[in-house]
Amino acid sequence: MANTAIFLANGFEEIEALTVVDILRRAQIGITTVSITGSKSVEGSHGIKVEADEIFDNYEFGNTDMIILPGGMPGTKNLDACVPLKNKIEEFNNSGKMLAAICAAPTVYGKMGLLNGKRACCYPGCEGDLLGASVTTDPVTKDGNIITSRGMGTAIEFALAILENFKGKEAAQQMAKAIVYEA
Repeated sequence: MANTAIFLANGFEEIEALTVVDILRRAQIGITTVSITGSKSVEGSHGIKVEADEIFDNYEFGNTDMIILPGGMPGTKNLDACVPLKNKIEEFNNSGKMLAAICAAPTVYGKMGLLNGKRACCYPGCEGDLLGASVTTDPVTKDGNIITSRGMGTAIEFALAILENFKGKEAAQQMAKAIVYEA
């Protein structure tokens, strides 16, 4: 079974994070919610508190196949300021492991130079931080080992793209049908 981890910082966009968690768990793809705050309790950008499965300092990355970043403000800024997380992102990228980010969060990868020469998308107005990327306005863009998406309204498509990455197009189509999602 594939294993993923989604990283939560105070100010994360709740729909973007929890839609991914929900769809991947329905698809029986492992996903761990990991708090970078030092506490399992993390507050989203709209005041919704979520209890993460794990705290960053205790999380074992060994079996993790993908790092996922939700957007939201100031969540994205908090993710971008987390040096240990960025070190892991760099390590994943260097080994060809999968990275995914939605809304403003692709800017974390952009500022790290990981989108250079790749196609990517993000929340409107954040394109300037997708350094070196060929920016698209597609709901979801996959280029190599990186999947990006534009915002809360594209969260289901984003989650389905992650599902497709691990289990194929047919599995993603079946999930879309099961949740009554029509693109």
